Amino acid sequence: MDKFVVSARKYRPQTFDTVVGQSHITTTLKNAIKHNQLAHAFLFCGPRGVGKTTCARILAKTINCENQSKEGEACNKCQSCISFNEGTSLNIHELDAASNNSVDDIRTLVDQVRFSPQAGKYKVYIIDEVHMLSSSAFNAFLKTLEEPPSFAIFILATTEKHKILPTILSRCQIFDFKRITNNDTVQHLQEICEKEEIKAEKAALQVIAQKSEGCMRDALSIMDKIVSFTNGKLNYQNTLEHLNILDADYYFKLIDCMVKQDLAGAMLLYDDINKKGFEGDLVLNGFAEFIRNLLVCKDEKVAGLLEAVESFREKYISTAKSIAPSLLISALNIINEAEINYKAARNKRLHVELVIIKLCYLRQAIELAADAGGISKKKIVESSLAFRTAAIRPLKVERQKAEVRSRDPITIGSGVSSQQSEAKLVIETSVLKEDTEKYRSTEPQTSKLSALDKIRKQVKGNGNNGNGNSAINTPIDLESLQVAWNEYVQKLKSEKNPAGTNFEMAELKLQDDNSFIAIVTNNIQLRFIEQGGQKASQFLREKLHNNLLEFFIVMEENKEEKIPAGTPLTSREQFIKMTERYPLVKELKDRLRLELDY
Repeated sequence: MDKFVVSARKYRPQTFDTVVGQSHITTTLKNAIKHNQLAHAFLFCGPRGVGKTTCARILAKTINCENQSKEGEACNKCQSCISFNEGTSLNIHELDAASNNSVDDIRTLVDQVRFSPQAGKYKVYIIDEVHMLSSSAFNAFLKTLEEPPSFAIFILATTEKHKILPTILSRCQIFDFKRITNNDTVQHLQEICEKEEIKAEKAALQVIAQKSEGCMRDALSIMDKIVSFTNGKLNYQNTLEHLNILDADYYFKLIDCMVKQDLAGAMLLYDDINKKGFEGDLVLNGFAEFIRNLLVCKDEKVAGLLEAVESFREKYISTAKSIAPSLLISALNIINEAEINYKAARNKRLHVELVIIKLCYLRQAIELAADAGGISKKKIVESSLAFRTAAIRPLKVERQKAEVRSRDPITIGSGVSSQQSEAKLVIETSVLKEDTEKYRSTEPQTSKLSALDKIRKQVKGNGNNGNGNSAINTPIDLESLQVAWNEYVQKLKSEKNPAGTNFEMAELKLQDDNSFIAIVTNNIQLRFIEQGGQKASQFLREKLHNNLLEFFIVMEENKEEKIPAGTPLTSREQFIKMTERYPLVKELKDRLRLELDY
């Protein structure tokens, strides 16, 4: 009985022409061999099972072939090719970097590179899974990879290019392998089935190609398993059963129930699916892919993206024409949300059934939302409230009353008592009130603007500043200023305001008749006076009878602070005072090289 060899090894390509789906790479390598333009280091990167190691072995065999063809292929007849096919060639060394990833393994490899080949032109070193090397191993390999002997060629293969150091990438000629298309996979599987005399349906091979996701090795392994399971007969139903794939007929029935709003039929269909052992997440994922294919079939431009068996292609197109895109997109959103929340659901079956219920009533919900006369959700926005306002009538002031009010102006600090001022203010208010009440029942006249202008001129002629204060301002002097300042400080201290101490420490300096400067020595004092400056200036204006009074704050850091009596000393001040009284304390600090935290 012959020993069984899996198809992935038995039908591994031996020449560049037999490599499937990588013509852009095999053509480049053949041309480089024909024109003798080989690089000293190659990097083959791409997904698993697409032919990276296979191409590396074919390249190693071809460059040492004694009778190369005109197309740059190996003859498979010379002694070098025969020894390579039998695995006895001494010119080819393969290293698995996943298990030999230390610095010592790379140093051993570098020591072997120095020896020239006994037969053939080149010694080829194939390092598979090179991304598994440690950083130290990569660094030990840099110099040899950059300047190897003329007879040494390195071929590195990896599935994770991003894990390789940039210094390695810059020293290699990089080839990116792509995934093998479904058509190329199906064609290659058909050729193998013909050689092995296996009866295979094309629909089954298409399912295998979709399941392999562009990996030829996985496709061959799946085919070997199904052939063993079915005794050499590869059909569509056996393939679906072995790969645990739900037949597309179930999805066609489910979409039909969804369109017809047949909830009972959809629930019974899911119960049948559940009895066959299919998990809920598999059903949701498969149905999402099915709806995606229906959306693809809507437009002929993207019909080539349809990933389905050829026997179902026409059925997909006819079904897609009868369903509105809005229904498909809404269903896809519901299924996508259900897939995300599937793991968190405690009752998995109920979770899927709720999705089916939503899908069955989805069409009705869309129709109600689209119908202008139907029930629809609207966002409630608070509208502005209307209110009535009485018409504003102009105020007419008689000349006599205006003159009465302007004879005796209210002036602060002019010798008029506060009681007299209040009495006059009450009289004026009552006069204005009488005028207002009187003019509420009269019609507006044309002389309203002229009357207002006369009042403005009269008020302006009184010498008032608009606030009832006299325009006469008493010039300030330093002595009266200091007295008023100290009075304000006492007021702050009585209120237990921490700003009182900072106001007391400030030094006042007269600038002119209406302004002065408050000199401070630190930022804290500056901030306290800035915050209370408005209240302080208002207090001083009233005390000094000067409405134009203003002051500025100036900080002098080098100026000695005026510390008021009773203020506690800081830690620094206590230490300085202690050293003045006991000089030996400072000498002890200096000898011990102590650093004090003030």
